Amino acid sequence: MFSLLTAPVFVFLWTTGFIVARAITPYVDPNLYLLARFTGTAILFVVLALIARVRWPTGRDALRQMVAGALLQGVYLGASYWAVARGLGAGVMALLGALQPLLTAAFAARLFGEKLSARAWSGLALGLLGVALVLAPKLAGSAPSAAHTADTAPQWLVITVAVFAVFAITAGTLYQKTSLANADIRSASALQNAGAAIVAAVLAVSLGEHRFIGSMTTWLSLAWGIVMLSGVATTLLVWMVRRGDASRATALLFLAPPLAAIESYVAFGETLGAIQIAGFGVALAGVLLARSK
Repeated sequence: MFSLLTAPVFVFLWTTGFIVARAITPYVDPNLYLLARFTGTAILFVVLALIARVRWPTGRDALRQMVAGALLQGVYLGASYWAVARGLGAGVMALLGALQPLLTAAFAARLFGEKLSARAWSGLALGLLGVALVLAPKLAGSAPSAAHTADTAPQWLVITVAVFAVFAITAGTLYQKTSLANADIRSASALQNAGAAIVAAVLAVSLGEHRFIGSMTTWLSLAWGIVMLSGVATTLLVWMVRRGDASRATALLFLAPPLAAIESYVAFGETLGAIQIAGFGVALAGVLLARSK
């Protein structure tokens, strides 16, 4: 029963990260929010691990867990936020993020011998097409606005950082398939969130982020991020990658932009056209094909 619920729960929780990112914009600088979120989740898993008296990774193993978390969450989210803040359209960043399942499948085939059938590859391609359809309206209006011109960076650098973010989450995901999987997931999650928090702290200091307004939205978003996003969603992703093929687990991420579009329609009244609804159907069909055996 748990295995059946894992996929839909993961997808729903993961997509709410897009809503949270938008909700906190008027109140908290992004990396400052991520620092608080990762620190809170690390403390949460430390408590759970101590209560359960699980074994902790030590020495080099502990360091590797922290590096995995830094890549999976810290570098990916920090670099993504930076690229969007420097003028990259959010739709473009979301579409680049949707390349992660394809990269994961390609690298997993070489590193771990994961064999994907032609049907599964077709599903991955179909999922990417669905994401592109959902994001088409945003992509059409993704040119940097005048607000970005005063604090922008060379376009090649922005795109490079965005692509680097996608490679970071891919590397962090594949890293879970190594000997890191031998550690208890509670102690591993504590260390991985600590690694992500270090990255967020470095970025917050480097970028001079200091704005933190303690509104109701701020505290609710922080609580949701600590427990549901970094606590449950990311841990479910790691658990699925540990138990099965990395490419089949990450194929679920194709559903993130379509579901986020629907959630934005409900929460913020954003437009949702026929092409986006069709894109959701295409992405769902692609995920079903990619995850079928």
